Amino acid sequence: MQQIDSETIYDLLPYSDFIPYLQEAYTHDYTIPERMFNSFGNGVSETPSTLLQMPAWEDGEYLGIKNVTLSPHNSQFNKPTLQGVYLLFEAKNGTPLATFDASAITARRTAAKSAMAASFLSRKDSEVLLMAGTGTLSAELIQAHCAVRPINEVVIWEHTPGKGQKVIERLPDMQQNFSVTDDLSDAVPQADIISVATLAVDPIINGQWLQPGQHLDGVGAYRTDMREANDEVLRRATLFVDHDDAFEETGDLLIPLEAGVINKDDLEATLFQLCRDEKEGRKDNEEITFFKSTGHALEDLSAALFVYRQLNSD
Repeated sequence: MQQIDSETIYDLLPYSDFIPYLQEAYTHDYTIPERMFNSFGNGVSETPSTLLQMPAWEDGEYLGIKNVTLSPHNSQFNKPTLQGVYLLFEAKNGTPLATFDASAITARRTAAKSAMAASFLSRKDSEVLLMAGTGTLSAELIQAHCAVRPINEVVIWEHTPGKGQKVIERLPDMQQNFSVTDDLSDAVPQADIISVATLAVDPIINGQWLQPGQHLDGVGAYRTDMREANDEVLRRATLFVDHDDAFEETGDLLIPLEAGVINKDDLEATLFQLCRDEKEGRKDNEEITFFKSTGHALEDLSAALFVYRQLNSD
């Protein structure tokens, strides 16, 4: 059984190639059972950690399952929030084929999915990207969005001084102009695309800051008690999600849903509907769009297969 490390995954998942591959995968039929989501005490923080298991398969072809833990306190140990393993099997007889570093798979597929959504939902002339957050995903989201839109300016919002510069140092080959800010109220109105990937529990994006024509990409808030966008965002923006179960998986949607701020009929389209040309994306240059990403096992399987097939193409 092959063991595929993070360096190999990053090398073999360039966004220019993987984003079209992922978009094509969204047009096919796979079996995607409900994700298994459990909280557990970590003995370090009052905030529990999370065990997440996400299976997906194509009958007679391949089966995969991601097993990861999410530990919000891990920055104090200089470890990533998300750690785990992705397992790929041959579906015909259940033979294990390969294990993958799940952090790399998740980072690449999450950023690719956000950029794919932005290709439907952001203005084609978008030039200014605001990256709110400085974690593992920040550098990936910057690269991915720059692969689908003519971004020439990237502004990084940091909560902790110095972390924004560290993100820039992870992107030495990019030609965009980079800057760092600690003021979201000033940075949000000036951006064309706003990508948010934080561990915020309370909203950090105020809908009153949004301007006509902007696209908001919500990547964090992976638990039902976490939010990055406030109610005004939901009132002002046209809502898109990756899949139908998103309302039950994130506080960005579940909390305003239960409060009556939105209802499920406010959903404009899922990413499946956009990729299959069943629904329209952005309608005009004045529309404010909000894509809420919660993750989908199809993305993990697609990333694993994209890498595995390259390594076993002979």
